[in-house]
Amino acid sequence: MNKFLIVLVLSFTGVFQIRAQEPVKKDSTATGKITMRGLFQARYLFSGNKNIDLNGLHHPDGKAVYNDFDIKRARLQFTSKISDRTDVVLLLNLADFKSDPKNKVLENAYITYRLDNFINLKMGQFRPAFGLEDMYPVDVIKSMDYSNQYTAFGNNGWQSFQIGASIYGATHGEIPVKYELSVVNGNNRNQLMDNDNGKHFSTRVELGLQKSLKIKLGLNGGLATVLGSNVYASGVDLSGVVPLGKKWSLEIETEFKQGNNHTYYYGLDSAKRVGGVGNYQMRGMYFLPNLRYAINYHRLSSLEFSCRYENFDNDFKHASNNPRQTWTPMVSAEFLKAYSARIQVGVNIDRYKRNVPGTTQYNNELFIVQVQSRL
Repeated sequence: MNKFLIVLVLSFTGVFQIRAQEPVKKDSTATGKITMRGLFQARYLFSGNKNIDLNGLHHPDGKAVYNDFDIKRARLQFTSKISDRTDVVLLLNLADFKSDPKNKVLENAYITYRLDNFINLKMGQFRPAFGLEDMYPVDVIKSMDYSNQYTAFGNNGWQSFQIGASIYGATHGEIPVKYELSVVNGNNRNQLMDNDNGKHFSTRVELGLQKSLKIKLGLNGGLATVLGSNVYASGVDLSGVVPLGKKWSLEIETEFKQGNNHTYYYGLDSAKRVGGVGNYQMRGMYFLPNLRYAINYHRLSSLEFSCRYENFDNDFKHASNNPRQTWTPMVSAEFLKAYSARIQVGVNIDRYKRNVPGTTQYNNELFIVQVQSRL
């Protein structure tokens, strides 16, 4: 942990040196402005196996709820520019009221302060940058939802909504660099307080390797102390866009992550644990090609065809591991611009090394029709 703190200090020093070499541009943005945006997502789901419910749980008694209409997200975001350097952001998901709203509903709640383009400060509840999927909102992803590894690393405190602080910014040059250094509680959103005295320290550096093809390389790493044990996480991702003609393009994303699954470890009965938390590690990768056709016909802006392949294992060091492979073919129609309205049709195809009756580790196909609109 001490070594990681030294790296953070050196990183801060380097960033301030970069800032000192560049002139500060005056920001003439008007203050006192409040903007409101939103997102609505509704879907119909149908399980290909009537004994498996919509959460993937196998029901040996055959009493699964295998089809449903659902409001996935009903978000409202408020942004207040209280000065030319300071913003306050609130993001609510009102769809969380359909179940127990405890530790839900409030997603983002943070304040940012901009020193210049190279140094920005953030504090509150936000998504720390720890992977490619943290770089954009859910309504513009090229698949039906975030990946399995995003959910798992979020449950372990590295991604999704966390409470803490960060410093972030960007440099410009032959190879543009974006960075973010974060420290968070690591016990997820809307908690009364940290559940131990440990913190999650993480960093992401994104390099713009090639401008015309928009090739970007992301490097992610983090260290933490959880209930007295030292844990880690790391990852690398690569993305780019290949033009195939006047209206056709191929967008490619791929990502690999590995780290301790301390949530799984501490969730086990102590008598069932084999070794320490260091022996419980997860890893995942996905590859996502997305073929886009810019049709621009009346209000129809584009058609997209994608198929994400993912391999995720939540405990790969033990013989009892049961890795999960997921294919998600999808067709999407975009209306207006910037995904202001969108219709998606796809299926999540899950395959496990072995089926475990009465659990979520069971082969299944989940068909999804989703509509979304920005407010």
